[in-house]
Amino acid sequence: MTVAVDFKNVSIIFGDRSDAALKLVDEGKSRDEIGKSTGMVLGVANASLQIEEGEILVLMGLSGSGKSTLLRAVNGLAPVVRGEVSVNTKNGAVNPYSCTPKALRDLRMHTVSMVFQQFALLPWRTVADNVGFGLELAGVPDAERKKRVDEQLQLVNLTQWANRKVNELSGGMQQRVGLARAFATGAPILLMDEPFSALDPLIRTRLQDELLEFQRRLKRTILFVSHDLDEAFRIGNRIAIMESGHIIQCGTPQEIVKNPADQYVADFVQHMNPISMLTARDVMQQGVGHSANAGSVTATATAATPLIDILDALTRQPGNIGVVDNGTIIGTISAQDVVSGLTSHRRKE
Repeated sequence: MTVAVDFKNVSIIFGDRSDAALKLVDEGKSRDEIGKSTGMVLGVANASLQIEEGEILVLMGLSGSGKSTLLRAVNGLAPVVRGEVSVNTKNGAVNPYSCTPKALRDLRMHTVSMVFQQFALLPWRTVADNVGFGLELAGVPDAERKKRVDEQLQLVNLTQWANRKVNELSGGMQQRVGLARAFATGAPILLMDEPFSALDPLIRTRLQDELLEFQRRLKRTILFVSHDLDEAFRIGNRIAIMESGHIIQCGTPQEIVKNPADQYVADFVQHMNPISMLTARDVMQQGVGHSANAGSVTATATAATPLIDILDALTRQPGNIGVVDNGTIIGTISAQDVVSGLTSHRRKE
């Protein structure tokens, strides 16, 4: 798999005494201790993370955890004082902190697009003009720009609004304009900083669905910042959980739910409902006889069967579910196994 963005031991410090702050980082001091001692603000500490081409990776954490700061390092908008940021472009790997000014402009214009919580639309311009704004800045000819704008408006179902001013649109529609603007540039990497958090829950859910559909068609690399746990687990291929500038754990939603790295992560995920992301494999007892025997199996499923379907089967008939592979029962699931699987993320031994 090709790596689109690579953070290698990245530290970000706000202030002019970064060396003193880094010394305290290396001594294991907390953000508060570093601030009191140096007056500097620790944004990110020793972050190493690879984002694979075509995946959605969600940066999760409480306010001030460093997730937005790390995201902005991708296109050189945060003060990285140590480590390396490498972004894969059509001309090879580019470090936004050591490349030439021209290479940085090219990175921001052709490789990386951003979508913000505040839509940053131009209210005196039409929807179509806003979608094509990045292309206009890049000097794309009028005919080509119109063609690409029309394609993106069709993608986000806003063709009929093309000639309206953006302030005539609802909040959800304005955010779709922002998405279309980002997609129109053709940039393979999309940075999304809490883009849906200011919207009503129903609109937010609808836009999450639309984003997943866009991703299915376009296969962009998306780094997505969120403080909404359900949103992160719904859209993310992987999730990186941050605390006080540190990456605590990175993994698939299933990995984080089943094996939280520490009590902070366990506490972070304890109130979410994992049923939509778990499968029979995640809750089954290996072999026949641990929680059931072959005679007590009243239905079968594959290891990839969604847990919600397992639960439905158990409510319709008593007994246990046999998990089958090539005609052989490789495990069993009882009602208690389902309960244990749904609550295991609430405790960290």
